[in-house]
Amino acid sequence: MAGKAEKKSNTRSRIISYVMNNQNTSKVEISKNLNISMPTVLSNVNELMESGVLVETGEYASTGGRKAKSIGINPSYRYAMGIVITANHVGMTLVNMRSEIEKTDRVRMKFSPETSYCGELSILVKKFLEDMEEPEKLLGIGISIPGIISQEQHLVVKSHALKIENYSLSFLEQSFSCPVYFENDANAAMMAEDIHQYKNAIYLSLNNTLGGAFCIDGKLFSGQNQKAGEFGHMILVPGGRKCYCGKKGCADAYCAASALTDGKYESLELFMEALSEGNTKAQKKWAAYLDNLAILISNLRMAYDMDIILGGEVGGYLADHMLALGEKVMEYNGFDRDIRYLKNCTYRKESSALGAAKHFFSEFIKNI
Repeated sequence: MAGKAEKKSNTRSRIISYVMNNQNTSKVEISKNLNISMPTVLSNVNELMESGVLVETGEYASTGGRKAKSIGINPSYRYAMGIVITANHVGMTLVNMRSEIEKTDRVRMKFSPETSYCGELSILVKKFLEDMEEPEKLLGIGISIPGIISQEQHLVVKSHALKIENYSLSFLEQSFSCPVYFENDANAAMMAEDIHQYKNAIYLSLNNTLGGAFCIDGKLFSGQNQKAGEFGHMILVPGGRKCYCGKKGCADAYCAASALTDGKYESLELFMEALSEGNTKAQKKWAAYLDNLAILISNLRMAYDMDIILGGEVGGYLADHMLALGEKVMEYNGFDRDIRYLKNCTYRKESSALGAAKHFFSEFIKNI
């Protein structure tokens, strides 16, 4: 009996996961694409609709017979919250089961390893969630942190950005009354993407620091010491600019967003405005940036032979500059005939928060 129940639960999980990643679908498509018999699909979908997990979202165009109903996930069935912690800010995002952002806020708050920081963050979160109509529907809070995180030891092994080492996450976890999950910021951003679409992919997180992540067969690969994807500290220019890690010539010093702002612009947005207005110095800096990024991309493509998703703050702007970047990449890579492996990120700003929040949906689906 236990085996039968487990099999049914697994079937339900597969169906929900499929619907979540396909917005609107039909029972016929579920049966065909998941290779599940139609009677089994009908039984499970009807149960999931009765419980409120799935809902009818409309009708397909008629092909002569009765119109098929389209079905989708019920966005308000459950929620999860994502938090992004940086050196000077806290970003908060409320996400529904359709991976839609319902609410977001960004507050200036300097990180501190002191317990007082945990208390201040708890107050911020309570205020952010105070207008939530059904707080019992919140599955948990996913927290994105720029650093190497040990899930087993429950600590931040090292974070240059936050200037901490072997920092216990216990106090942060105990600050909230619901389940908490911690993830590296680049890994979280990768999780925000549709891993069903990108089963094997690299994610380049082009923020003020350069992070990275990659998934193999739809699963994040962390490496032996949770350091996989630290592309920012690969040497790009031997003996070049000094990186915040202490080495010279790291990719971070040339391809992070800070390489563009560089103390002359308060934000990347202001730099991009100057670029669009035809500022000569901004254009020169942008051309050099794309050249360095093209070298990094070419090296990663040669090493991993995967799709490369361009994310982070800079990634959000690159959609309008793919032709120029593509031309430079092709100059350095004589093995690919095109650059279709280069992808633009789905979310420009809230990716790490959304990805950390999505962890709870994945866990919820497994046990439904």
